[in-house]
Amino acid sequence: MKVILRKNYEHLGKIGDLIDVKDGFARNFLIPRNVAYLAQPGNIKALEEEKKQFAKKAAKELDASRKLAAALEKVSVTIPVKVGEEDKIFGSVTTQMIADSLKEKGFDIDRRKIEIDDPIKALGIYSVNVKLHHEVTAIVKTWVVRE
Repeated sequence: MKVILRKNYEHLGKIGDLIDVKDGFARNFLIPRNVAYLAQPGNIKALEEEKKQFAKKAAKELDASRKLAAALEKVSVTIPVKVGEEDKIFGSVTTQMIADSLKEKGFDIDRRKIEIDDPIKALGIYSVNVKLHHEVTAIVKTWVVRE
């Protein structure tokens, strides 16, 4: 059965691709989940309109992410932690701690978007990546200080 994809689907293709799939897969999975249309002339026109709306929405999201990234670049976060002998931290600094500190500064960032390369287990200044969009990543300066 020939279908036209309405959404980017990892193993099948991108929006607007005309693909050939098995009948059951199309009828039972792709079409009910609004991932694809049947390949008919009327649906091709509808898809063109959806493509335009998707492009506008993606452009708005990218612009908003860039603005948020510019604002986050100017912010530094201070995280107080308990310290033992020789300034060793009990545990490590987590993404949730950084997300909570950012929330106090007025930025509502999901902890899953925060990427810590190596576990933070010592006092100091660290650069933490915040992935806001697949094209936009902001760097937040994180100060880990004694409580």
